[in-house]
Order: sequence, then structure tokens, then C-alpha cells
Amino acid sequence: MAADSFRITLAQFNPVAGDVAGNAAKVREARSKAAADGADLLVLPELFLAGAPPQQSVLDAAFLLACRTAIEALARETADGGPAVLIGTPWVEDGKLYNAVALLDGGRVAATRFKINLPDDQKRLFLRGPAAGPVSVRGVRIGIAIGEDIWPEGAGDENVVETLAETGAELVVVSAAACYVRGGGDRRLSAAVARVTESDLPLIWLNQTGGQVGQVFDGASFALNADLSVAAQRPAFVDDVSTLAWSRGADGWQGQGPVAKLIEGDEADYAARVLGLRDHVGKSGLNGVVLGLTASLETVLSLAIAVDALGPAKVRGVVLAGPDTAVPAQDAAIAAAARLGVAAEVVPIAAAVAGFETILPGQLGSGPHRELLARVRATLLDALASLSGALAFASAQASTPHGDEVGPGFTLLGDISPPQLSRLAALRNRWQPADALGPGGEVIAPDLVAPAATDARDDRG
Repeated sequence: MAADSFRITLAQFNPVAGDVAGNAAKVREARSKAAADGADLLVLPELFLAGAPPQQSVLDAAFLLACRTAIEALARETADGGPAVLIGTPWVEDGKLYNAVALLDGGRVAATRFKINLPDDQKRLFLRGPAAGPVSVRGVRIGIAIGEDIWPEGAGDENVVETLAETGAELVVVSAAACYVRGGGDRRLSAAVARVTESDLPLIWLNQTGGQVGQVFDGASFALNADLSVAAQRPAFVDDVSTLAWSRGADGWQGQGPVAKLIEGDEADYAARVLGLRDHVGKSGLNGVVLGLTASLETVLSLAIAVDALGPAKVRGVVLAGPDTAVPAQDAAIAAAARLGVAAEVVPIAAAVAGFETILPGQLGSGPHRELLARVRATLLDALASLSGALAFASAQASTPHGDEVGPGFTLLGDISPPQLSRLAALRNRWQPADALGPGGEVIAPDLVAPAATDARDDRG
């Protein structure tokens, strides 16, 4: 008998790549919440069990077996009559590896569906899945798409949603792991609107959150009704578990759930960097960060992001004072750190520089001498971080006069233009992400912020 009501819990979560047991524990946490909400189905993001983006580990037989074992254990738990689970995982079928979603229900793996429209970075790992129809959950036919399956843009791509509609789907659920790109939310929404318009079916887009391997996943999950009205919108850059209530009427299924306001533009860019740094440090098992301090806006903004991500106690600011360091600049760097609650320290580099100079047969010219100072600072910063189990990073990738990179490998603002740098600094003085751990208010000295940039709120190019 067909159901007239259906409840779907969306677990917009942050997995850890390779941590199958930890990710499975998050599934159990979300399922408990879904059960308390009376949900029929719990949905988790693409490749959630393994952690996206997929790494070479998905080609390792032992890792794949661990994923399969965890899926089967989670499946057995669904024999309790609680919510079914739709979870992304790598899956081997007939000796072939797929990017899959598994439906766990009634104590077993009730169905699997495989991703069809693979992006280039996944084509080297997974095989393209065959087209398939919807799965049945509590009498409701759920069409399943995975990530780029709703973007039939490349040569040979299929319109997966159209196939699902033709084979009897009533709702479309998209399990995704989409990276944050400025303005990328508009592309997702446009693709979803196109698929809903073509199929006349409601569509749910569930995206993961978190930083992973240099990428940031922004969440911002949403649901659209068949009339293109918004059934739900979840926040960006934070974990979220929300339950949507769906009811069947004469015109099909209509959903209703919580609608959050999304941050966009510079606010989203700033929040993405906070989340990316927090997860880079946390998922790497590091104790914090060590930042080479200067009085530049770029350095102070990097310091603000680090404090918002980790809290002042886990941020170490170091002034690597050399013969080129003026006392006023050193004092300004220390004062900038104090505004953010970071106690800066001064580490003289003169002895290290002199050690190099004593073994040289002559005096260096100004350019090579600047290069030597840069290399000494980078080496000392890395060494200080290593001694404390922390991450060394610079505000931007330092380089020598010859163009060689000499700074720490992790940067926060290397892709930021000078105008946006000023805008982000002005933004931070009046706003910070909801989960920021740094102090509020004016934390960057106003004289560092270019006045002409404070009026702009987003990129126009």
C-alpha cells in the first residue's frame, strides 16, 4: 500500500577520509536522531563511509573489505524497524569498483545504485555504473542520483533524473560531495531546477561538509518541490541533521523542512578558509599552527582566520627578526597578534644567518641576501612547528628572487586578490562565522584595511 506521508532525515556531515569506523559511528549518531524524529529514511553524502574526495585507498583490497564489512554491520542494525539508511560508499560488484549508494533496510543491503556521470578525477578510480530505476522504501519509490549525475553536461553523460522519472520514481534524492567554489551554489541550484522542471519530481540535494585534502565541502543542502518552491535549505560550512516531512497530494509529493539563510560571497570565502584550516589541522592530528608574523594585512588576516578556526591557544605567532626587521614593524606585528588574543614571540635569526655567511667566500649581493633571509625564516618556521607538533604556514607562499618557493607548503590566501584581501579584513571586523573561536569586534587595525575596498562586498569579475 502506497504511503501518503514520508519523513527523510538529511545528515549533512563531515567525514574523515579513510576512517571507516569513525564515519560509521557518525551514521549511527544520525540514525538515532532520525529515529527520534520518526523518519523513514536517513540519507548520507556521496562516498561518506570512505570519506570524499576518494583517495588511492579505494583501490586497496583491505580498505574496500573494511568498507563492505562496515556497510553490512550497519545494514544488520536496520533490522530494528527504524529508519532505512541511504549511504555513499565504494562498492565492488562482480570484481568492478563503483562509486555507489547502498540502501540499508530490514537488516540487509536492500539495494545498491552506482554513479553514472563520473568527473575526470573519479574516472581513474571507478567504473561508470549502469542506469537503474528507483528503490522502494516504505512503499515510496525513491530515485537515486549521485553528485554529477544531475549535471549531464559532458560528452556521453546521461540524464539520470529523466531515466528515474521514466521508470517510476516519485522523489529524487541526490547524494553529493561537492566542493565549495565561489558562486558554485548557483550552478547546483540551476541544475536541480532543470531536472525538476524536466521530470516534474521533487528533488533533494544532500552535500557533505568539511575540509579534506586541500578541498572544502560546503554542505548547503536543499530540497525543491515539483513546483520549484523551496522545501528545505540547510546552512553552509556546518554539520546539520534535519528531518523533512513529505506528504502526498493530488499533484504528487510536497515537502516541508527548515529553511536556513545561506552566507555568500566574501562571507562564504572566509568561512571556507576557516573550515579548511580547522579540518586540515584536526584531521592531520596536529596540535595547532605556527605562523610567521609580520605587520602586513595578509599576515594579520591569516592570523584572524587561524584564530577563528582553532582558537587563540592553538595559534603561535612568531616574529622571525632579522637585520631587515625594523623595530616599529616588529612592534606592529606583536600588537596585531594581541588584538586576536595571541601572545607573539620574537625569535632572532641573526645567528642562523651569520652561520651561513661565515662559510661563504664573499659577501652576498642584496638579492641573494634577501633570498638567504627568506630561506632561513622558512626553515626555522618549519622546525619550530615540528618541535611542537604543529602546522607551519605563511600568509602566502614566499618566494625567492628567482621564483623558487621557500615558504611552508600550506597557505590560506595565496589565491586572494589585493582588493578582496582588504574586503575580507573589513568584513572580519564586523562579522565572523557562527562557529568562529576568535574574539569578535574590530580585530584588525583599521589603518591596515584599504578604505577604498571596504565599500565592495563581492567580486564583480
